Amino acid sequence: MPRRSGQNQQPGETAKIEAFSPRGVPSRRRVITILGAVAGLPLLLSADEPENPMRLLRQGTALGSPSYVIVNHPDHRAAEQAIAQCVAEIERLERLFSLYRGDSEIARLNRDGRLKAPSCDLLALLSECQRFYQLSGGAFDVTVQPLWEVYAAHFFGSRLPPTNGPEPSAIEQALGLIGWQEVDVTPRCITLARQGMGLTLNGIAQGYLTDRIADILRTNGCDRILADMGRSEIRLVGHRPDGETWHIGLADPLAPGRIAITLNLADRCISTSGGYGTKFEATGRYHHLFDTRTGTSAGHYIAVSVIAASTMVADALSTSLYVTPPERSDRLLSAFPETLALATRPDGSLHLLS
Repeated sequence: MPRRSGQNQQPGETAKIEAFSPRGVPSRRRVITILGAVAGLPLLLSADEPENPMRLLRQGTALGSPSYVIVNHPDHRAAEQAIAQCVAEIERLERLFSLYRGDSEIARLNRDGRLKAPSCDLLALLSECQRFYQLSGGAFDVTVQPLWEVYAAHFFGSRLPPTNGPEPSAIEQALGLIGWQEVDVTPRCITLARQGMGLTLNGIAQGYLTDRIADILRTNGCDRILADMGRSEIRLVGHRPDGETWHIGLADPLAPGRIAITLNLADRCISTSGGYGTKFEATGRYHHLFDTRTGTSAGHYIAVSVIAASTMVADALSTSLYVTPPERSDRLLSAFPETLALATRPDGSLHLLS
């Protein structure tokens, strides 16, 4: 059960509902992911959000990143019950998708090379991974985990942080373990073709989770929702309590504490991918968004934001566009005609992708 504060709040006050998720001391990787997400803060709430008579705020973590949900509901008790369902759903999906839990489905698949009787959620998410792999010409590839391991060991395994990337031989070895075509997915079993392969769902799972949370809240009568399950994936349901659109600020990747552009949105989802969110070293030259053709960090852009009807689509598409060569972005975007993509180039200029 979540911990609660502000049980006896009056109208106009905000009640916090905090959750335990996941438990235990974070690994180094998880701490770095959380710190990177907080420091990057690609999506910022506008400071002029009005007070409202019945607002609940749930804060915690989801898949290793800070998260929060703001909901408006005429019945406070019903809203609390809806939030409790959300906490349970986050825990359930972490048991499937989280790399930070040794007992999760994805962790067991990576460890054993096979997973019998996978959950329907994992099968559905991997089906979407295949779709984005095909649309991106292989740029979006969830088998990229071995590259992360090489870079993490290189940069975080030394007492003095290196100034250059991993040895070419180590990168080449990792690239030999990457390839979605080497993953066999059936309802009965998921199998990785080679020992040492591994999957990461970090470029899509938080969007999937955000959609699930918003759906639970809507089913429970919440019609004005802001759900942020990763500090860079937000789903907005309805308008603000005053009837206006939500004001969402996109941070300047070159100065993340500054808002570069403000968007007015309602009933939309937005996700931002940027190498500055999880950097291996201070300059940002080496980061977690890899080009699987070369084994190096992608450098076409420094941030890509996507506005879509689904948070999962926005999440996966922002990652895909970030790592896909710009000349191939048309094919990706044509598959999602109702989306809008904004890319920040290394010189800081903002461009509309089409």
